Amino acid sequence: MKQRRNIGILVFDGVEELDAVGPWEVLSAWTQEHPDDGWNAFCFSADGAPVVAAKTLTIGAHYSMLDAPALDVLIHPGGPGTRPMLRDQTHLEWVRQQRASVPLMASVCTGSLVYAAAGLLVGRRATTHWASLNLLSELDPTVITDVKARFVDDGDLVTSAGVSAGIDMSLHLVARLTSDERARDVRRSIQYDPQPPV
Repeated sequence: MKQRRNIGILVFDGVEELDAVGPWEVLSAWTQEHPDDGWNAFCFSADGAPVVAAKTLTIGAHYSMLDAPALDVLIHPGGPGTRPMLRDQTHLEWVRQQRASVPLMASVCTGSLVYAAAGLLVGRRATTHWASLNLLSELDPTVITDVKARFVDDGDLVTSAGVSAGIDMSLHLVARLTSDERARDVRRSIQYDPQPPV
């Protein structure tokens, strides 16, 4: 039997809700509706306990950092909770350790600021929330920022713009890890077809 591969979404106090829940909706719809593709998706927090997100939603975690299965893809969301992480050497070292072992690292919104602070984006193409593009450049002036993209795929690093852009990025990940057809199936399943009213 083929070994299943794992996508982990990090959650933490102050995470922007849709940064985490948007990718979760896409990836859990995919992995639960198409188990034969061989992927699992889960959320994890530092200690395995629930977290209080930016707008006070409590989000549970399936695992802690210590007991989570080995990751094939890591998604680091953003939100106000990332600001302390930019100076948290323990967290930044954990991110560097993941870079050494996780084949594909992704971020949503200001999650890319954490990657920049950890030194992961040196000379790489990346994006973030439009209001944080200057901060991204301040954290690492070598980052090649894409100010218009919903997401940037730079090989083993994929970053997305703010909040809802994580949905687009996650559908891209489904296409990349399986096929465009599978991503279209998932998009139809969650009825994602943006037609803004204004």
